[in-house]
Amino acid sequence: MLVVKEIQEYAQIRTKARAYLCYIMSRNISQSIDTDEGATLDMVIGKIKNLLEAVPYAEVIYAIDGHGIQMVDNISKNPKLNGIGKGEDRSDRAYYYKTLNEHRCILTDPYPSLVSNELVVTASFPIYDVHNKLVAIICMDITLKNILKMVHPSSIDSTFGTASKWVYSAFSVALFAVALLLFIKAIFSFMHFGVDFAHIKIQEIFKSTILLTLSLAIVDLVKAIFEEEVLGRVKKRDTSEDSHQTMIRFLGSIIIALSIEALMLVFKFALTDPVKLMYAVYLLLGITSLIIGLSIYLKVNQKGGHKK
Repeated sequence: MLVVKEIQEYAQIRTKARAYLCYIMSRNISQSIDTDEGATLDMVIGKIKNLLEAVPYAEVIYAIDGHGIQMVDNISKNPKLNGIGKGEDRSDRAYYYKTLNEHRCILTDPYPSLVSNELVVTASFPIYDVHNKLVAIICMDITLKNILKMVHPSSIDSTFGTASKWVYSAFSVALFAVALLLFIKAIFSFMHFGVDFAHIKIQEIFKSTILLTLSLAIVDLVKAIFEEEVLGRVKKRDTSEDSHQTMIRFLGSIIIALSIEALMLVFKFALTDPVKLMYAVYLLLGITSLIIGLSIYLKVNQKGGHKK
């Protein structure tokens, strides 16, 4: 699930990432160079070395010719990736034919690296001579995690994002423990009667039901927090689900819990003190206002999503 959220975040910042990387590459590489065939290789290597200093997060940088054949060995700070790859045929890679078709710097979708087995993206930058002939394509592979750190520091892979996941995890565990304690208390509160149904007190049953309802609401809240903030639950676009799921799920749980409480109060006051039935009615009116408010909130967010 974390990988899914990383891909989702990348989709949101892809335009900014492409603009940033293309700017860095254009500053370190001249897109049109005056060169002859003998000087091409040395000049390409020089460009790659400049890029490695400019983009320290780059996993590997290399160059391919107009036929998709890698011209030089990989240049990388990772010893396992450095000094290999020369002569490899990369003409079947998306970044190769997209660069040929678009004649500009491009940034690919995430794909699994054959070398490191991590999700990476490739930024490719074409170099042309004065006759507009393609000399080389400079390619830079960056892991998905690193590009999120570069362009989107508040992402789930940043230091703060990682810390927040641990904090949400701790709160989820603590809340689940509270829900478990409430559940155990509710079970014991009516199980001590055993099979002596004649002595079961309705008041104790009501208390147990309240505890169970509260436990259920907390578990539902824990599920929402853990799925969205820790596991990175995917949100659907252009729907009301594009809004903050934790709050919606929490309000939904509260509404369900209060509805059950109101139903119990109706039966309780009807049996013990009919004069207090109005308090149950007030609670029902409050629940109704919560439902109306949540409906308006979802409707407004749904319209906002469609406008986007």
